[in-house]
Amino acid sequence: MAHDVTLIPGDGIGTEITAATLRVLEATGVEFAWDRVEVGEISLAAGGPVLPEAVYDSIRRTGVALKGPVATPVAGGHRSVNVTIRKTLDLYACVRPVRNLPGIKTPFEGVDLTIVRENTEGLYSGIEHMVTEGVAESLKVITHKGSTRIARYAFEYARKKGIGKVTAVHKANIMKVSDGLFLECVRAVREDFPEIDYNELIVDNCAMQLVRWPQQFGVLVMNNLYGDILSDLCAGLIGGLGVAPGANIGDVGAIFEPIHGTAPDIAGKGWANPTGMLLSACMLLDHLGEDAAAARLRASLDAVLEAGTVRTRDLRGEAGTEEFADALIAALAG
Repeated sequence: MAHDVTLIPGDGIGTEITAATLRVLEATGVEFAWDRVEVGEISLAAGGPVLPEAVYDSIRRTGVALKGPVATPVAGGHRSVNVTIRKTLDLYACVRPVRNLPGIKTPFEGVDLTIVRENTEGLYSGIEHMVTEGVAESLKVITHKGSTRIARYAFEYARKKGIGKVTAVHKANIMKVSDGLFLECVRAVREDFPEIDYNELIVDNCAMQLVRWPQQFGVLVMNNLYGDILSDLCAGLIGGLGVAPGANIGDVGAIFEPIHGTAPDIAGKGWANPTGMLLSACMLLDHLGEDAAAARLRASLDAVLEAGTVRTRDLRGEAGTEEFADALIAALAG
């Protein structure tokens, strides 16, 4: 039976890496019934809204989506499509696994950690305004509910994956009330998981530790802004944003998407690296219970990267998006 999945190709390089990923997924033998919906610049160009209501209707029906990157205007324009979808559907857990990939040489080896980021509150609540001329104010919202459920998600994720350590990342030395509440909630949840080691790190110290000794970490749980910044830092440990997957998960659905942007400078050239999208598709397969297919896809991707004969430009190669997909499909067939 085919899996019903919402497909959001995105814009910029999103359409290119999505097309390549769909070809690879077809080669796994898993069947999908895709419900394609457009957002962002593509929807606007077609005369529609930046975020059509059909997107929500589709995800509520299917419960799961595969999504390419969507551009967000800087300092003006429409509100982030990504943030709006997450808040509207209450996709409160942003999950970003980070692991070294074969054949991609970095200063760090043995990196295998996951950032679990609270997705719906903090400074990304979007509650900001001009107080008076020349003075802007943005409110950071931390709740007991939001902090408790992201903490529980992080510990349950660690237990399920066999990861023995959870680190809470905070700035409670300065923001004693808001981040203090976050820590209070994490500590309470931790009591239900005695088998998992637990520690706490101030966010600036955590940033230093990540580029000094990333192998010490298992699962890191934190609020929205810290997670956004540190997950990009962690992508740098393993080769860049192009090889980092992600998911946004809540009670009504889950969206799987790479963490990078739309790269308008190379859009339409066929150069984009689809690895982050492909690894996000592996997470989608896991979520759908297609564990064997997910394992085959990861192994094939590892094999192509380790061989090093077919690489995209960001990994110092010459291959295009579709050529990389072809190599991966051949590996799956072999």
